[in-house]
Amino acid sequence: MSVAARTVRTLAMKDGTPLHLEDWVLPAQAARRGSALIVHGLGEHIGRYAHVVSALLATGIEVRGYDQRGFGRSPGGRGVIPGPDALLDDARIVFDDWHRDRGDAPFLIGHSMGGAVAARAVTGGWIAPRGLVLSSPAIAGRLSSLQKFALRVGRRLSPDRPVPSGLKSQYVSRDAAVVDDYRRDALNHGLITPRLAQFIVDAGTQALAGAGRVHVPTLVMIGSGDRLVDVASARLFHDRLPAALRTLHVYDGFYHELFNEPAADRARALSDLVRWLAAVADGSPVPAPDRGPDQPLAPGAPG
Repeated sequence: MSVAARTVRTLAMKDGTPLHLEDWVLPAQAARRGSALIVHGLGEHIGRYAHVVSALLATGIEVRGYDQRGFGRSPGGRGVIPGPDALLDDARIVFDDWHRDRGDAPFLIGHSMGGAVAARAVTGGWIAPRGLVLSSPAIAGRLSSLQKFALRVGRRLSPDRPVPSGLKSQYVSRDAAVVDDYRRDALNHGLITPRLAQFIVDAGTQALAGAGRVHVPTLVMIGSGDRLVDVASARLFHDRLPAALRTLHVYDGFYHELFNEPAADRARALSDLVRWLAAVADGSPVPAPDRGPDQPLAPGAPG
């Protein structure tokens, strides 16, 4: 594989907030298939995606990733957003800048909360990518009745006060080393504000309502053992997509971070991702999901 040039810089958002960006660009002589923008999940940062970046580069996809405001190396109160559309506006600015830089529309890849951002950005018209990939998207979370009550109260009384997110790190991955690294990572945090929580809820609801308007190839990847987001809602989002554009992979027993599961399983998920990206980039037929017993297609899925 050709060695990609990695660039780290900041990019100013509408309110002047400088977000942390990392770009990986292939050398001129490399076989290039396109580019992608990765949007990370709640509590984490783009530095956790180095192995995903490597897999994309190996198939000719250049990559940009960024730390969303209030996460990782980007500034802002931890888990704080200034308004309901802030993460969508940020994603659009970062995407459009990458589009101008690379010359063609990038793929958009969102994980968990980043999946909610990506799904809403596409269904709401903020971003028009070459294709959309949603990994364990937070189309709906797993909120208890008490948490729902606390959210209603919090968004009225103290919408910008950070509180523990309640994310249970033991359910991030079935790989104990990944969980240990997640807990030790100083750039991760476990905070959320009622305003951010409400954004995630609303983004998922609105994405579901607008799924039928998606006009780009879309890959939805979920684990049946995910305890951090509602898998049924992610499948419902897939089912509402135009049939000719949708692909679904359901991984039996996988936890939340599909690309951070035990070695053989993460390799399988990454292989599915890069094969799909390559097919869409090349204009080839999209690979059919594995028809084994652990890979059921959602009702009405094509093929």
